[in-house]
Amino acid sequence: MEFIISPLGDQAAHLEFGRPFHEETEKKIRTVTTVLDEQCPAWVIEYIPSYTSVTIFYDIHFFKKEALPYEAVRLEVERLFNHLEPMELNDRRKVRIPVLYGGESGPDLQEVATLNGLTVDEVIDIHTSSVYTVQMVGFSPGFPFLVGMSPRITAPRRMNPRLRIPPRSVGIAGGQTGIYPIETPGGWQLIGQTPIELFLPNETPPSLLRAGDQLEFFSITKEQYDAYREGDV
Repeated sequence: MEFIISPLGDQAAHLEFGRPFHEETEKKIRTVTTVLDEQCPAWVIEYIPSYTSVTIFYDIHFFKKEALPYEAVRLEVERLFNHLEPMELNDRRKVRIPVLYGGESGPDLQEVATLNGLTVDEVIDIHTSSVYTVQMVGFSPGFPFLVGMSPRITAPRRMNPRLRIPPRSVGIAGGQTGIYPIETPGGWQLIGQTPIELFLPNETPPSLLRAGDQLEFFSITKEQYDAYREGDV
């Protein structure tokens, strides 16, 4: 399996699998993360997958006898991964996320519809008809970056970002859609809100979604939203 490895500071190794992103890149990233999960090398502190790379943070004290710890890490990485073939993506976890679209929960839904010459109902139908793939989790704890959105509902980021995005808001920015797990500033166009918590700080792992998951949205009413929040669903 081919990749380019380089140091990132003095305690991390960056594995690059090629740009732009395509399915073969995702296969390589899934292979690396699966091996790290299964083998749990003692020198690995954590790893962070992204669209086209994996960054591995390592315990520099594990290599205290080495003059150049990064070189020892590079050899370990090559030993683990050079001989492997990219794994097939047949075991994706499938997740369905309910969304209350529009109104106070999705104040930019009409704007997205207007920008694309659609009705609000058409935007909802298009948004819920796709199967999305979680390519990475980042920006804020549990925030999933999703690919697979129809180009028919693309929308630019807001000219004036909001200082506070309500937690669990579903948004669109460019050709991507995503979910804000916690309250943060942000500039995405907000089209709805899910009652489902994505950031679970007391659980392991603390993120409901992970890279490689397949996700579908489905529309719910305000009554159903409240029932989810109250634990009745």
